[in-house]
Amino acid sequence: PQIVVSVYGPDFFGNDVVRGYGAVHVPFTPGRHKRTIAMFVPESTSKLQKFTSWFTGRRPEFTDPKVVAQGEGREVTRVRSQGFVTISFNVV
Repeated sequence: PQIVVSVYGPDFFGNDVVRGYGAVHVPFTPGRHKRTIAMFVPESTSKLQKFTSWFTGRRPEFTDPKVVAQGEGREVTRVRSQGFVTISFNVV
């Protein structure tokens, strides 16, 4: 099993935009586990698309969270690294 994290926040115009996506496998062994997730955000492919998305306030985002958890089809997606999120698990 995996946990998919989607982080949203306001942009300059006050619209909620995606700040990052990430996924991590849930540990099976009992105990306390700390995992750091590298976050990424999709990017537009052309300068015109970048300008249009900035002007309209609609940035690229994934519609299906399965895209983040699976590797299939991600090799053709342009993404940019966007920081880290740390998650703590308590597995019984």
